[in-house]
Amino acid sequence: MDKTLPPHAPGHPPPFREPSPLHRAVGASALGNAVEWFDYGIYAYGVTYISAALFPGETEEAVLFALATFAISFLVRPLGGLFWGPLGDRIGRKSVLAMTILLMAGATFAVGLIPSYDSIGFWAPTLLIILRMVQGFSTGGEYGGAATFMAEYAPDHRRGFYGSFLEFGTLAGFSFGAALMLGYSLYLGDAAMHEWGWRIPFLIAGPIGLIGMYVRSKMEDTPVFRAEMASAERREPPGLLALMRDYWRPLLVVGGLVVALNVVNYSLLSYMPTYLQRRIGLSSEEALLVPIIGMVFMMCFLPFAGALSDRIGRRPMWRWSLIGLFLLVVPLYMLIGTGFAGAIVAFMALGLLYVPQLATISATFPAMFPTAVRFAGFAIAYNISTSIFGGTAPMIGSGLISLTGDPLMPAYYMMLACLVGLVALRFMPETAGRSLLEDPFRRD
Repeated sequence: MDKTLPPHAPGHPPPFREPSPLHRAVGASALGNAVEWFDYGIYAYGVTYISAALFPGETEEAVLFALATFAISFLVRPLGGLFWGPLGDRIGRKSVLAMTILLMAGATFAVGLIPSYDSIGFWAPTLLIILRMVQGFSTGGEYGGAATFMAEYAPDHRRGFYGSFLEFGTLAGFSFGAALMLGYSLYLGDAAMHEWGWRIPFLIAGPIGLIGMYVRSKMEDTPVFRAEMASAERREPPGLLALMRDYWRPLLVVGGLVVALNVVNYSLLSYMPTYLQRRIGLSSEEALLVPIIGMVFMMCFLPFAGALSDRIGRRPMWRWSLIGLFLLVVPLYMLIGTGFAGAIVAFMALGLLYVPQLATISATFPAMFPTAVRFAGFAIAYNISTSIFGGTAPMIGSGLISLTGDPLMPAYYMMLACLVGLVALRFMPETAGRSLLEDPFRRD
């Protein structure tokens, strides 16, 4: 009698099940976004150390230079979108994403190797600017490609839920970078951090990028793109002028929504530690801890907000978020000014108001464009708007405060951005539950 147990029998270890292509696509996309925002996290949270090590001048002047360098990387992002977007529509999403994550992580890694200003003079900030430009160029293809990749893998009726994990990667990467910088500062002390400790988080980006490239290179391209490539009606993606002529409506709508999205995003995530420390007077540890607590709080709500958008639509989620932020950002910034406890409560409230936007980006924006121009259209619209309004938000917020003496200027800037977003939302079609094979702006 054969007493061999079948694989599923009680007492026999259950067979290992490999993740489904959808789950692997979610992981591969989110990992790249985590690498991108890991870089932003360690730069934003280490800006005082970076400015002291790589820039000349007094502390205030050096910090402003460092924030301006952060903004420079965003000015290059449209060039990355113009290069990587059309390339992704021609050769495929996964090939481009494997290249962008390697470039992104490599540039971040190299920042940790730049000698100090005392050692090489102006070559230190020059090398930093060059590496930030490389990082911005690669990021110009990363986010649009990752969102497109995830959206094209996700089922239509659950695109919001699965797309929210891309932003989970955003906050996870940013939080991890911020926590590393905070942890090293607490463990090593201020003197060691200024001398060499700030470099360690940048060096960690290298192996993370190699892992991400390997994971992405093992993925198949998206079913939607493969179907497009196999179609008998497949045509060469249009050039830039044709793209702007034929798809100007979605380009403008996405660009307007991104103004609101990223002014809020970079004001809250990138600029907040500097704001809390230099404008509110919190200690460096407190200024780093407030956003970390707030981001972990936001991460808990992202999948639920994404799933809710599948049920009620993307437009209501954005409307609630934009109106809520417009009405409450000033009183919440006033609460931030009361001290550490008030800053935590206010940041969590601002984060909760922002989550409906953040959770639905990768479900909303890719659906605005047909498959043949999805990567290019999304990447170009997103990166042009981000470069002008998003990456410059920390510098503009700090500059407006210096100009006026009013610590609420970042809040007023966010209110203005929300108004722009509400205008763009008026012209945004609802895409929840719709096939990505449809053109939501087409009028039959």
